[in-house]
Amino acid sequence: MSDKDTLTLSDITGQAEILTSNITADTVKNDKFKLIIGQFATKLKSTVFAGIGVLVFIGFWSLLSIYTKDALPGPLATFTVLKEMLSDPFYDYGPNDKGIGLQLFSSIKTVLTGFLLGSLIAIPIGILMGASTICKQIFYPIVQLLKPVSPLAWFPIGLVVFKDTGMATIFIVFITSLWSTLINTSFGVASIPQDHKNVAKAFGFSKMRYLTKILIPYSLPHIITGLRLSISVAWLVIVAGEMLSGGAGIGFFVWDSWNALSLEKVISAIIIIGIVGLLFDKLFTFIESKVAYKA
Repeated sequence: MSDKDTLTLSDITGQAEILTSNITADTVKNDKFKLIIGQFATKLKSTVFAGIGVLVFIGFWSLLSIYTKDALPGPLATFTVLKEMLSDPFYDYGPNDKGIGLQLFSSIKTVLTGFLLGSLIAIPIGILMGASTICKQIFYPIVQLLKPVSPLAWFPIGLVVFKDTGMATIFIVFITSLWSTLINTSFGVASIPQDHKNVAKAFGFSKMRYLTKILIPYSLPHIITGLRLSISVAWLVIVAGEMLSGGAGIGFFVWDSWNALSLEKVISAIIIIGIVGLLFDKLFTFIESKVAYKA
């Protein structure tokens, strides 16, 4: 074979490689573009369906308002009052006359305090229940006995113990936010595969190393799920608790608005409660997606 033929073959091979590389790059770009378009289409579809659901709800609400002859305020009247409430949410004209922003901040502070205290108790006990059969036999009957108790049933106990309505409200948030976190943590720890435990024994892991390298990473998605459920329960409980305790908070605002015969404010507060609850759920869902195992 001549040198000319060799060079020609080399040139052809090089051109083929360049062509293949260009095709591969174009394919990757097309795949990325299709992926982006697919994700955008999925989000757009979800948004459209959500919008349809909101419109159906508003339509049903309007019909219900017409049926009650405006005894139940319609969407337009309610949103007008809601706009007024949000125009100055942080005014403070005295103990029983505060803006919705201050009331909301008070409720969130109470919820987070009770929720964090509950989590500090629930997670360690859940780990013990999941890791030890004896601990599960000790604690599980207590959990099953206390979990079904209504949150409001705990309020008198909180008043007797703490002699303060604010602390009693934190107490009922604390006691009712325990169970979901505790049970999910226990389940996550108990479901650690035996292979993981065998590897830890084979490498001679200390208890602390086993805890930080295997137990917590494996059970963390279950723990976050428990926390997500607990914060939802805590936010649900706070309204009823503040209706009983009075003084401040979104629950007190609802009750005070009802006593003032302002159903527009009551419904506006319900909308705000729902939005904040949704944001709490979205936050923990995001955290849950970050710690979940992906195949």
